[in-house]
Amino acid sequence: MKHRALFLFQQLELITPFQLYFNPELIFKHFQIWRLITNFLFFGPVGFNFLFNMIFLYRYCRMLEEGSFRGRTADFVFMFLFGGFLMTIFGLFVSLVFLGQAFTIMLVYVWSRRNPYVRMNFFGLLNFQAPFLPWVLMGFSLLLGNSIIVDLLGIAVGHIYFFLEDVFPNQPGGIRILKTPSILKAIFDTPDEDPNYNPLPEERPGGFAWGEGQRLGG
Repeated sequence: MKHRALFLFQQLELITPFQLYFNPELIFKHFQIWRLITNFLFFGPVGFNFLFNMIFLYRYCRMLEEGSFRGRTADFVFMFLFGGFLMTIFGLFVSLVFLGQAFTIMLVYVWSRRNPYVRMNFFGLLNFQAPFLPWVLMGFSLLLGNSIIVDLLGIAVGHIYFFLEDVFPNQPGGIRILKTPSILKAIFDTPDEDPNYNPLPEERPGGFAWGEGQRLGG
């Protein structure tokens, strides 16, 4: 919803890319904090590249949410925050002004590594296993004349998250470094039911035991 509103404002020229792009000086010296978020929401003017990113963002975000993050909304949000934080740090050194495409590639990378046996078909031309998808997209981006720095950043951040979350904890002596903060779990996850909880009669299936009596003296 926020992205669609932002897109509408851009088309009406109420907001320009110059008000959205990532600029450390404007963020830290002029306190334009919104740029930490808005640089992820701009995918360029409407065209093939824009539609391409929108389709992949929606598709793989949805598949992750309904797949490996099903019932784990807080962990899903934490992945967003962790990935956005790393991209922002790396963006300081590679002079990238918009990180939305890198974020999309990160989602694609995480999904592809968690679904290694899925067969993919790219425009009916290439058949390959899912883990190769981010690299195929990077090659396609190169053919379109785009810089692959953005794709490499998304792949790098996606790999860091996948390694810390899925690989390292399962290694001998490995530990889980990434832990979703309790505040996110309190906000986004439904609390687990207490197995020792004894519900009141009106909360039990069927409600009160109307019509049932007890024998006198029993």
